[in-house]
Amino acid sequence: MLSKDIGIDLGTANVSIHVKGKGVVLDEPSVVAIESDTKKVLAVGEEAHRMVGRTPGNIIAIRPLRDGVIADFEITEIMLKAFIDRVEGRKWFSRPRILICAPANITSVEQKAIREAAERSGAKEVYLEEEPKAAAIGAGMDIFQPSGNMVVDIGGGTTDVAVLSMGDVVTASSIKVAGDKFDAAIMKYIKDKYRLLIGERTSEEIKIKIGTVHEGGRREEIDIRGRDMVSGLPLTLTIHSDEIREALWDPVMSIVSAAKTVLERTPPELSADIIDRGVILTGGGALLDGLDALLSSELKVPVLIAEDPMHCVVKGTGILLDNLDKLGKKARL
Repeated sequence: MLSKDIGIDLGTANVSIHVKGKGVVLDEPSVVAIESDTKKVLAVGEEAHRMVGRTPGNIIAIRPLRDGVIADFEITEIMLKAFIDRVEGRKWFSRPRILICAPANITSVEQKAIREAAERSGAKEVYLEEEPKAAAIGAGMDIFQPSGNMVVDIGGGTTDVAVLSMGDVVTASSIKVAGDKFDAAIMKYIKDKYRLLIGERTSEEIKIKIGTVHEGGRREEIDIRGRDMVSGLPLTLTIHSDEIREALWDPVMSIVSAAKTVLERTPPELSADIIDRGVILTGGGALLDGLDALLSSELKVPVLIAEDPMHCVVKGTGILLDNLDKLGKKARL
């Protein structure tokens, strides 16, 4: 084959790539490690992620995407090129067509930045599609029928809430509250309550291992290590699930509020469909213990977690790649 089509979920936390005919071939953290003096790239992806918070002064680990959009254009371009190379991009005889997913409601300037980064990474044509649409398709929802489907896609930087019908978004909201904000809330809670400083990796580990957002959720504990703000010395503490529920309450209620707002703006006929079909949770945030139960009790509709929620968006790009010609001008603008 002379060229291939590539689908990319350009996430704040992870980049996933789907190659047409091969499936998902790459899923790595969105991190680049560089030497601060020479700007030389030392590592990209998983290897760079292992360096976060553990590098000497002359090496910095950069996350070039923040809140779902490009914060550092040059580093994003370097990262995309490295990942495309890794999936044998440079062995192809012609440049690939690339479909990239972006959060709903991003500005035209943010869209242009994503498009340019992809073009400079070697794309022949670049298509942009809304993340909640790709997530819904990847989760197995048939959004092309005249009926309402609701998806809540919780990534690293943004949460996208959308109601879809007839193959398009009817009403949507995108908020910059997601996995990163959960981690930051845990760090702040432990700092305020225990005067203990912990890093991003420890906070994420706490969230994954004992985190919950529902009263009927898990009851577990974990020993964490950090730096005591009073003595300046290393300290070990035991943290419980109930404390993490308290720490995550505000960011989680922001997501509940966004979902309620979208439902309030949804036409009544489509709302009736959502009561029957339920809401589908996708993205890494869907794995947070008790989130489905909390959303269901707050929204008064069934809430289901998609199968393999972390890869719904990139799987959706794979299905959309098969219909690239139908996407037409709108996606290419």
